[in-house]
Amino acid sequence: MSTPVRLLWRVFLIGLALLFLFILLADLGVFGRMPSLSELENPSASLASEVIAADGTSMGKYYVQDRTNVEFKDISPNVINALIATEDKRFYEHSGIDFYRLGSAVLHLARDGGGSTITQQLAKNLFTNYSTNFVVRSTQKIKEWIIAVKLERNFTKNEILALYLNTVSFGENIYGIRNAARTFFQKEPAELNVDEAAVLIGMLKGNTLYNPRRNPIAAFNRRNTVINLMAAAGYISPMAATEAKRAPIQLNYIRMDENNGYAPYFRSYLEDELKDWCKHHLKANGQPYDLLRDGLKVYTTINIRMQTAAEEAAGRQLSYLQKLYFSQPEVRSGAIWRGHENIIEAAMKQSDRWNNLESAGVPEADIRKTFFVKVPMKVFAWNDKREKDTVMTPYDSIKYHKEIIQCSFMVMDPITGEVKAWVGGAGFKRFKYDHANIETKRQVGSTFKPILYTYAVENGYTPETMLPAGPVSMGGKEIDGKGGPMEVCLAWSYDPPAVYLMNQFQPQPIIHFAEQCGIESKLPPYASLALGAGDISLYEMMRAYTMFPGYGVNVKPIYLSRIEDRNGNILQTFVPDRKQVISEAAAYTMIRMMQGVVDFGTGASLRNVLGLQGEMAGKTGTMGKTGAQYGNKDLWYIGYTPQLLAGAWVGFDDPFLKITGEGNRIALPIWGYFFQKAYADKTLGIDPNAHFNIPASLKNDTQYDYQNFGSQYGNESNDEENSNGKAGDYNTVAPGKSEYVAPESHPDPEEQRVLREAERQGKTKKDTSPPADQKKTFWQRINPFRKRNN
Repeated sequence: MSTPVRLLWRVFLIGLALLFLFILLADLGVFGRMPSLSELENPSASLASEVIAADGTSMGKYYVQDRTNVEFKDISPNVINALIATEDKRFYEHSGIDFYRLGSAVLHLARDGGGSTITQQLAKNLFTNYSTNFVVRSTQKIKEWIIAVKLERNFTKNEILALYLNTVSFGENIYGIRNAARTFFQKEPAELNVDEAAVLIGMLKGNTLYNPRRNPIAAFNRRNTVINLMAAAGYISPMAATEAKRAPIQLNYIRMDENNGYAPYFRSYLEDELKDWCKHHLKANGQPYDLLRDGLKVYTTINIRMQTAAEEAAGRQLSYLQKLYFSQPEVRSGAIWRGHENIIEAAMKQSDRWNNLESAGVPEADIRKTFFVKVPMKVFAWNDKREKDTVMTPYDSIKYHKEIIQCSFMVMDPITGEVKAWVGGAGFKRFKYDHANIETKRQVGSTFKPILYTYAVENGYTPETMLPAGPVSMGGKEIDGKGGPMEVCLAWSYDPPAVYLMNQFQPQPIIHFAEQCGIESKLPPYASLALGAGDISLYEMMRAYTMFPGYGVNVKPIYLSRIEDRNGNILQTFVPDRKQVISEAAAYTMIRMMQGVVDFGTGASLRNVLGLQGEMAGKTGTMGKTGAQYGNKDLWYIGYTPQLLAGAWVGFDDPFLKITGEGNRIALPIWGYFFQKAYADKTLGIDPNAHFNIPASLKNDTQYDYQNFGSQYGNESNDEENSNGKAGDYNTVAPGKSEYVAPESHPDPEEQRVLREAERQGKTKKDTSPPADQKKTFWQRINPFRKRNN
């Protein structure tokens, strides 16, 4: 053998040895940590934690990378075929490294594509951070080869395909085939056809360049290239390929982020709760769970159909109220802001515009000037998108958005405590402040009176007990108005009897009783508490009211059923927190008294205008002076049927802004619109014929006999409620004038269109004519205190 040949062989063998030594050192972690076998079997790519409704519907996610795993069996063969035909035709023939393809790539200088296999790309996705430095990248390439071989030794080919499709990026922070299928086509991966599979696999070459939403022409051409490759590989026939290439790309793009998905206010509230939960629960390695990376499955009690109905009900009433509000002269002229300019000033200085310009060193005077220059912008509007384009000064934009009427609305099962629906405001995208949150407290008005009256019933008072009319003393102030039997006083929300009861019992025992009922807020120890002067959250009031339909049992609202880890192992289950706070007899007495509110009292529009039938009870509430000059700042209605409890609050973020009207005119319609839909949707199982049953402990007791209280004691309240339930008085309960507004969290545009069309044609509206027995008095229809004849 000649010297040059020997030298060549020597160089080759030394190079081969060095290559093997380099590979050995890389595997030992000399050039950076290599994943262990257990890590290969359980790859640590970030997984989004998913929030799931009671029926299994995905409501939304918390993530750094938007990724959700799916098994191979749940991926369409069209996706698998498109991937192999496009990325790695010899996938089933190699063991992680395709030396034939690698040699071809080197020979043709990668003009026909690189030499990486699907397994190598998976290794890159899972365990290496891509570098553009040639030396570092060369080292990474060797490590990818090693990891690829290990992956092939520890996983089946199908498992590798599933792992790859679960980790690959589709742009827009969307990772994995499941999220891509849901985002771009609103489908599960198993449902993707050839055309859709080709679109998604085509994006892998460049998820921005071939994004069908941003670059439809490039995506169309790339899709057709993938279809051609599938035909060339024999996965589809040439005829099928030709037909598929002719069809346009049919996107159904809906990105599920914090601003959409289902129940965005609830998910925002839940995120903080879950982050706290993670801090106190450890994984097997001793580290706390990470909500954004560990792929938790969070199962909630939210009912999607009720959530949708709740958002529709709130939108229907608030959009109508907003028109009335903007039509008021003092609003149109801006007079309502006189003396409150400091609020706008504070909002200006807290805005991103102000902070960005201040950070850039712009003088304050110049910053201020920019707030008075008209610019194009998007503002909130009551339409399906919850926004519109306009031209407005930033200063006027601040005023405009502060004048948007807000609400909170919650629905729950009063027996189990399960929260079924949660609405926290007019629109989460624009208004992040959650009014249903337990930390959001407003004055509750007369909705506090049932708690006071319950204490009285537990201490010997009966529905027939006569309570005095005014004037009565309330902390040095005289309160005037009507009195009468306790039951009538509650139905028409008379103020003097409530103040009288508070003076009789004194505030501190009432406060203690309210705490037993689940009200955690600090309450004022004054007689004004009788009229709802305390700041309490809707969440707390809902808990307190569960004792009525729960027949004395108070239950804390519960919104989680269980939490699972990424592998489906149950980490925690949640059970109701229930306790007996009053007797069955007292609860049933209060149920019947609160039915008077609906049947002839301040809440009578539920029957007379909205046409709701069946047994229901509740209480209206208003805080603020009546009349157009003042208006009211907190409007409430909390009511229940034998199966559901729901509560609504309406007001502004800034309490100095007020609405002309009372709780029965402003907040109550939300409750009524919701129950119209709940009764009409037979899948919910809400029975309008359900009854409040007499407890066994009362069946043998003598019942009290009251006749015609409505006519005997008048038909008008004398407190802030100021209403008698006549249809003509409810100018803001306007089912014929209010318009359908799609729920903000509904992800299906086609279903929104169908619902709108059905609403327009009147197919979803209930018959609002009063039932025949409305001609009878309340006591003739459902008198719980009547003596029964043997």
